[in-house]
This record gives sequence, structure tokens and C-alpha cells, in this order.
Amino acid sequence: MCGIAGIVSLSAAAAPPSRDALIRMAGALTHRGPDERGLYRDRRAGLAHARLSVVDLSSGQQPLADAGDTTWIVFNGEIFNYVELREKLVALGHRFRTRSDTEVVIHAYREWGEAAFEQMNGQWAIAIWDSVASRLVLSRDRFGICPLHYCEHGGRLYFASEVKAIFAADAGISRAFDPVGLDQTFTLWTIVPPQSVFRGIKELKPGHVRIYENGTVRERAFWKPSYPEISGLNDGQFTGSLNDAVEEVRSALEAATALRIVSADVPVGCYLSGGLDSSLVATLGRRFAGERFQTFSLRFADAEYDETRFQRLVAGATGSEHHEVVVSRNDIAEIFPEVIYHTERPILRTAPAPLFLLSRLVREHGIKVVLTGEGADEMFAGYDLFREGKVRRFWGRQPASTRRPRLLDRLYPYLSRSPVHQQAMARQFFGRNIQSHDAPGFAHDTRWHTTGAVKRLFSADMRAETGQRDAVSELLGRLPAEFSRWGSLAQDQFIEIETLMSGYLLSSQGDRMLMAHSIEGRFPFLDDEVVKLANSLPAAYKLAVLDEKHVLKRVAQPIVPPEIVARKKQPYRAPNGLCFVAGDAPAYVQEALSETALRAANVFDPKSVTRLLDKCRARTGDGDLSNSDNMALVGVLSTQLLHQQFIANCPGGARTGTLSVDIEREHREEVLA
Repeated sequence: MCGIAGIVSLSAAAAPPSRDALIRMAGALTHRGPDERGLYRDRRAGLAHARLSVVDLSSGQQPLADAGDTTWIVFNGEIFNYVELREKLVALGHRFRTRSDTEVVIHAYREWGEAAFEQMNGQWAIAIWDSVASRLVLSRDRFGICPLHYCEHGGRLYFASEVKAIFAADAGISRAFDPVGLDQTFTLWTIVPPQSVFRGIKELKPGHVRIYENGTVRERAFWKPSYPEISGLNDGQFTGSLNDAVEEVRSALEAATALRIVSADVPVGCYLSGGLDSSLVATLGRRFAGERFQTFSLRFADAEYDETRFQRLVAGATGSEHHEVVVSRNDIAEIFPEVIYHTERPILRTAPAPLFLLSRLVREHGIKVVLTGEGADEMFAGYDLFREGKVRRFWGRQPASTRRPRLLDRLYPYLSRSPVHQQAMARQFFGRNIQSHDAPGFAHDTRWHTTGAVKRLFSADMRAETGQRDAVSELLGRLPAEFSRWGSLAQDQFIEIETLMSGYLLSSQGDRMLMAHSIEGRFPFLDDEVVKLANSLPAAYKLAVLDEKHVLKRVAQPIVPPEIVARKKQPYRAPNGLCFVAGDAPAYVQEALSETALRAANVFDPKSVTRLLDKCRARTGDGDLSNSDNMALVGVLSTQLLHQQFIANCPGGARTGTLSVDIEREHREEVLA
């Protein structure tokens, strides 16, 4: 992975982009690309790049041009099928100067235009500048693994991997919260692109290409997910047996894992949580990694969250060189401001913080690339949310039944404060809107309702700005036309991918925590071929009655330790609100939640936050806080830190370091024009 940025004048009359501004933008992204930095600038456009060298270490510097030096690219990510694409292009007469996937992208664009992105299997954020046509092309991978933000200001377009680079470019760019983005976050757990939490800043939608040319802007999806239709009229359904599916999924995962190892010119390690997904990836990864394979795990001082026994079991079975970091509540509290600096958005859980420490451990051991198991739960129906939706729909078809809701007892076995432990309350909670069991978003309704309750803490001004909005209705109003023709599990998977996976798991917990320490994450379960196959499978192959990831367990049985395959699903979790209310909590907590700071940000009501703090402090001896209080405290604190770091105190770009590529084209572009 890398960091990319740029400035494009939206009219020919505007002054050229500032070289100093581009240097500041690249400097703000140094953590994403510490190895090299490069700039390109002509009369209309400037591109900046901060490189993490993973492929073609000697000649892959960026910005990179085509043979005519007229089309330039900055690229964050990896194209895993670039060798195959390169062979196609060579057969069509293209000649290459480097071994990099970056050069393949620019030749593919020259050959196929926007259709090139449809052929790419990978993860990316790309900016291509055609200096002859004065055309800027922005593209982002199918699931938004790589971030890409943009902002129009003062007749210019600014774009960058991270918002801090846009803010560093021009002090005149507004720095303020966008109430719509905050409303989405405190309802859906995340923003939904193109929305962001900062006014005037947008995020390119995953799977989209956006083009600026001759004063016009157009945007289109080059990919969208597809599922079998319940009518059975389309040809997207997998028609083989369950055993056939097991073999095809195994083959696809093997190929996806191999691609993500052999396409790197540096050693590749692996995150190991002790769950099925990462254990399967580690087991497959070991086959292709050569003699030395390193795995990395989180341990927790709190026994409730710790999975050490399972992690070490898999590490022993694979023969990996295993590394661990132990995380306490104090550790989470101490690093939380750094975590928010990198997430660039509020979060409702502390879960990204331990992953920040894990990526630091990876970097300390000299690894630049790690495989992870993200995407398996979304593609193969692993979450309790999918099981919960199935139980609630079953109950909803006979709402008076007393036996059907007893299936709720099989949910959330890993939670010490499970919502199903008190049956009367559980039936009231999960029975909410049970008559709407066929409605879009039904499975997510309980989560959104719980999260939305945090907005009771909003200030009067924030409530006035968001009161007429309904983030859920807006989300459901944008569902694709074919959504109603999919089965209920496919509908639940689609919404989960569009919201929590793309906006939170791959962003706040994924890219941002990895790149904070210059680590690239690679996700075999999000390989294009794996996704196509997973989406085509019958629902019963993925969620067999209430057995989640059924086909994936069958894949793992011959190669993963049986204790891992048989263990109950335990999602990754971390200590939350209690990290910040103990007597030894860092001083910044009190400062960020002070009345002065709360009034300055004007997002939350100071009296309401004080009551929340008092309530949480009074319950420090209870073992944990309620789900809603945990979300509220972490959400408020992260928002306040975000205000301090990005609004009250504007981030700037570091100027240190040398430029490996520094190209000026001002005079030549005058001639070309």
C-alpha cells in the first residue's frame, strides 16, 4: 500500500498547483509510504505519492507515466492478476519498462479505458491524469479496501488517501463536522460513501470510477455485487452439491492466498486470531510462504477477550514463527488519541486500538505485508446477525409462538452480558418490529435502533441539524433495484458489506490501523473469484439451519486443527468504555470530555455527557458497562478527539525526506496546449 494525493485545477484559467502544497500532502501521508516520495506537476495538475515498496522494489517509483509521458498515475494498492493482464497487453503490442503492477494499470487504461478496472483483481485507489485531454480518472476497488477522499475548493479538486493530506494542502479548506456524516455514524456505525464526517469532504464509493474532464464530472459503478434471485430465473446460482462447493471454495481460496504471497517481492506474514478464518488463511499461506512464515497475534490481559490457546494451537500446527503482543485496558487508553488520528472518523468500539499495536509489532519484526481473514464472515455468513435475522424471521411468521423465540438462546454465547440471558427482555428486544420480518434491513434493525439511542447525547444544535434526517431510510432508499429479488440472507449480507465491512472493518479496523505503521493488509476472502463463488452459493451452504460458515468449516476440516473448526464463533472484541473511566485514566480523557471542550465542538450536550460519565464511573466494579453505555462513551470520546486533532488544531504535512521522483512539465504542457 501507499499514500496518494493530488491537486487538479478545474479550469484552465486557474494557477498551477502549488509544489509546496503537494509536498505537504505527501508529507502528511509518510506513515503510508515511508520508503520513497515523488511529485509530478504541470500547468493543470499535480500528483504526489508516498511509497511503501512491495512490488518491483528497484523501479516502481511513482508518479509513473506511459511511454509518451502524457498520462500519469499515482496508485495505492496491489493488482494481484497483473501478470496475466501484462501478458494480454504485451500480446496487443504494449512494451513495459518496469516489472510493477502500476505500469500494468496505466497500460491497461490506455488500452481499455474505464473498462480496465473491471478486469482487475485486487485492492486499489488510483488517480490517472491525462495531460493532453486534461482528464482526471479516480477509481477505487470493489469493497473500498483502499481509501480515497476528494474535495472541491477554490476552483480546484483536491484528492488524497487520507483527509489529513487534503487539510494540509490548503489552510482555506473548511474544517468542520458534517452533521449528516455524524448522524450516519451514530446510527449505522459508519459513514456510507460518498458521505464523510467532514463538511465538504467526500469519499469515493467502492467499486466506482469518477472522471473530471472539460468542466464536467461523471461517476459510474464498474462493479456491483450479484446474488441468485429467489425466482431462480437468473443463471448466477451455483448448481453443484455441497461437496462440489467445498472443493471449489477450497480451490479458490488456495489460489487467492497464493496470489497474495507470490505477488509480493517482500516476505508476507499473517494475522492469527485463533478463529476459523485467520486459521484457514494461515494454514493455506504456510504452503506458499517458503521456509520462514511469521504469524502475529493479539493477547488480552482481560481473560474474557483472550484467545491465546487457540492462536498458539494454530501457530504450532503451521510451524510458523509466532509473535504476540499483550494488550491491557491501560494500553488502549494510552494510544487511543493516535488511533483516532488515523481513523479520521468517530468509532463506537475500541477494537481498532489493539490492532494498532498489532501492526506495530509486525513492523518491528521487519514485515511489510500480512494476510488477514477479513471478509469471511460477510461472504460466508459468519455473524450472529445473520443467525439472528433468520431466527427473528422464523418467529415473525408466527409471532404468537412461544417456542420459536427460544431459538434466540443459541445466539451470543461468548458475551458475558448476552442480550438473550434474560428471556423476557430478550423477547421484547428481538421482537421489536417482528411484524416487518420481510422488510429490507429487518436483520439490522435491532443494531441500528440500539446505536441510534446514542444520539440522545447530541447537543440542541446537532439535534436541530439532524432531526429531520433518517439515516436508515436514506440507506434503504438507495438499495439496488434487484435487492428485492434476492433471498433474505443475501439481502442481509449486502447491507452488512455496504455498511459495517466497507466503512468500519476495512477502514477503521483495517487499512488505517495497518498503514499507521506502514503495513499492507491482504484479504484472500475478498478475492474477486472467491467473492463471485461465495455470492453464487445457495444460502443453506453458508448458513445451514443455524450453523454459520458451514461450507467454510467443511473446507477447513482436513487441514485446520479440529478444535478450531469445532469452537463456537467468537468475534474479535476488546475492552471498551472501562478503559477510560478508571482512576488512572489518562488526563486527555477529562480534558476532551470537559464542558469547555464539549461546547467548542458543539456535537454533544455537556450535561448529558457528564451524567454518562458519572454513570460509567459508578459501574467500574461491575465488570463491564452496558452495550449502549460502552458505545456512547467511546463514540463521544472519539468524536471529541477528532475535533481537537482535525478542527481545533489543523494537521499539517511534514517536509522532511527527499523526492525519488520530481517532475515538472509546466513549459511542455504550454506547448501541448
